[in-house]
Amino acid sequence: QGGRSVSAYAVEFRTLAANTRWPEEAQIDVFLRGLSSTLKDELAAREVPEDLEELIELATRIDRRRMERSREERRLPDFNHAPLRALSQPPVALFQCLINDVLKDMINKFVFVYLDDILIFSPDRDTHVQHVRAVLQRLLENQLFCKAEKCEFHTTQTKFLGHVVSPGSVQMDEAKVQAVLDWPVPADRKQLQRFLGFANFYRRFIKGFSGVAAPLHKLTSAQVRFVWDVGANRAFTELKRRFSTAPILTQPDPSKQFIVEVDASESGVGAVLSQRASDNKVHPCAYFSCKLNPAERNYDIGNRELLAVKLALDEWRHWLEGARQPFLVWTDHKNLEYIRTAKRLNPRQARWALFFDRFNFTLSYRPGSKNIKPDALSRQYQQDCRSTEVPGTTTIVPPVLVLGANRWALERRVKSAVSGTVPIPDGCPPNCLFVPSSLRPAVLKWGHSSRLACHPGMTRTAFLVAQRFWWPTMSSDIRAFVSSCPVCASAKVPRTPAAGLLQPLPIPSRPWSHIAMDFITGLPRSRGNTVILTIVDRFSKLVHAVPLQKLPSAKQLAEIVARHVFRLHGLPENITSDRGPQFVAAFWREFCKLLGITVSLSSGFHPQTNGQVERFNQDLETTLRAMCSKNPPTWSSQLPWAEYSHNSLVNSTGFSPFQAAYGYQPPLFPHQERSASASGPAAFVRRCRRTWVDYRSRLVQNQERFTAVANRRRSAAPDYKVGDKVWLASTDVPLKGGLRKLLPRYIGPYSVSRVINPVAVRLDLPRSLRIHPVFHVSKLKPFVTSPLHPPPAAPPAPRLVEGGPVFKVNKLLASRRVGRGIQYLVDWEGYGPADRQLAVALPAVPAPLWSIGECRS
Repeated sequence: QGGRSVSAYAVEFRTLAANTRWPEEAQIDVFLRGLSSTLKDELAAREVPEDLEELIELATRIDRRRMERSREERRLPDFNHAPLRALSQPPVALFQCLINDVLKDMINKFVFVYLDDILIFSPDRDTHVQHVRAVLQRLLENQLFCKAEKCEFHTTQTKFLGHVVSPGSVQMDEAKVQAVLDWPVPADRKQLQRFLGFANFYRRFIKGFSGVAAPLHKLTSAQVRFVWDVGANRAFTELKRRFSTAPILTQPDPSKQFIVEVDASESGVGAVLSQRASDNKVHPCAYFSCKLNPAERNYDIGNRELLAVKLALDEWRHWLEGARQPFLVWTDHKNLEYIRTAKRLNPRQARWALFFDRFNFTLSYRPGSKNIKPDALSRQYQQDCRSTEVPGTTTIVPPVLVLGANRWALERRVKSAVSGTVPIPDGCPPNCLFVPSSLRPAVLKWGHSSRLACHPGMTRTAFLVAQRFWWPTMSSDIRAFVSSCPVCASAKVPRTPAAGLLQPLPIPSRPWSHIAMDFITGLPRSRGNTVILTIVDRFSKLVHAVPLQKLPSAKQLAEIVARHVFRLHGLPENITSDRGPQFVAAFWREFCKLLGITVSLSSGFHPQTNGQVERFNQDLETTLRAMCSKNPPTWSSQLPWAEYSHNSLVNSTGFSPFQAAYGYQPPLFPHQERSASASGPAAFVRRCRRTWVDYRSRLVQNQERFTAVANRRRSAAPDYKVGDKVWLASTDVPLKGGLRKLLPRYIGPYSVSRVINPVAVRLDLPRSLRIHPVFHVSKLKPFVTSPLHPPPAAPPAPRLVEGGPVFKVNKLLASRRVGRGIQYLVDWEGYGPADRQLAVALPAVPAPLWSIGECRS
């Protein structure tokens, strides 16, 4: 439209077209549902358009209809650009889509449609006239026309999709049967494939089709030389004969009871789907036969008979699943009658039992003398199967086929490497092979990284390797190989004590010179408050708990601290906090810098750095939980009492925070204060200084004791240097890609860019992680290398396309709609989970191309 040619849309749609195939059901099974109707009409619409302009107009009409209807059964997914989307489908798929949409409320009620063939069926003439008029009127409204010379009206028998359809039965088209009978003997593989493809269309009418055609199917294989022998000619002739004598199949009636006759032999299974007609005789509806593969031939007779039932139910599940009446399954194996009530089943039978639960049927025993039809279908492969057996043997593997014991490829390589050329050192155990140095990495990889081993530890790897191989330095090599395995390093959590001995903060010399702050969130609303700001004096442990309506900004936090700390206790020298957004904001840093206050922030995902305030938060939450258990929204009224309780109670130093800060203990009762002796200001100051000195000495003693206890569960940190590579624990890293259960425990390796102190380092992290790069050493472990283990391959460098980097996509993990576009979670090829990113695809780029193409960074 508008003079724009289709070649202007330079987008690859072959992958999209593969996903827009029309989901049509099997032709026979669709129109057999309406064969009970008496009158039928067959209408032939005009041909599918092939001209480009007509095709674009047809695609536009389809898109306009799709926007007016909701998603229904057997509908394709909706896209944005109708002509481009529609043109990605073949014209026949477009036409089928349009016809189905036009007649959507009539299909399967009194209309069947396949491309340009429309079949209308009705129970009587008056209803039939109404149905025909309704269909023709609908076609006229949508500018679709039928050719009169191709239409057939008011008939009880008609040809539809290569079948002759009449009330209650269906048979093959005589013209098609005559074409099979007149087919010449195939001269090559291509001609044979054409014949089998044509004949296979009517296989449901031919009793034992797959067995008769088995010699012909063998000749279609490219691995078999095409030789038209006596067996192939006999099968060709027999197949033609069965076409000429094929029975008329009865139409399956869902309102009547189905009967499934099954039987199994040593070589195949056979089944017949039947129903009892008004003459009280059982008439066939369809035939089924299948050749057993070598594994299935090894089943015992009970499992083979059960397999026959399973395959037959699966073949006709569209009729049997959800049948109105319980159907019968006739078998000549009496033990199968008890399979649905058996107490003990083997794993195979248990899986089949779950499949059988989808059907409502009864297994009934029928003697083999009466079970003739399926018995003949199941035994048609016996001659072909017996030709591969060795007579007179009862073993699973015939002795004539046993040439020697199995040999592993790795074992052969080791043997050939030491055969007479490499001297074997002393100490090699018997039944063990000496491994030369060139093959040791391969042996270690087999003993540790193969599927047989699945990355065990050092002890188990050594046990597995030592069963067959040996070399003098095997123990040390295994230790080095396992410790340098990148898969183990990223997937396993170390069971050793956490790295990094306790590094306590320095003890202040006076109250309120060093403070710590944090927030308690997630509280129920109380007088409009949902947050508590906790401020702890690191010297006296005196606290202030400030209720807030919500988390404050950096500016609001500065005002709160000035009102509750600076006004009462003066300016502190240092403030310790976590890395919340208020504490890392530029305003807060500049505010503290102007006042001469140093700011100490905790390392990444290590709240123990700010342990004093974290511990008080736990105590405060416990106290409020106990005091407000009956009415939690009243916590704000109980907060002053909880603060007073903490400040007035004695802790492990023997002093209360109030006494350590002010030099005296607040009295419990008024008469205690009147009985206390008065003292002057100088005496009060001296008493406060003596209290602080005594209190600080006790703090030092407690700190030494706590450090000794904590270090029992810790180990010394490795001596990291700038440039060292380490693994980073992914416990708190926001990795993308679904559930964390099977995500790596460690990511990396990353380089150390700075050593801040003995227990904190700074890493060189990719920007995609978006986390603070300073970590405690307990979150890290060294990256170990070994000559026996090749280092991991470096990520592939991006290609430059139109001046920008392009990375190759490994997999699309998830997607979501953002505006008019779609956002994808992309796993890049050659990169780990930490590098996954959210990328946006424009609407003009079809989503299926993302799974195999390349995406911009």
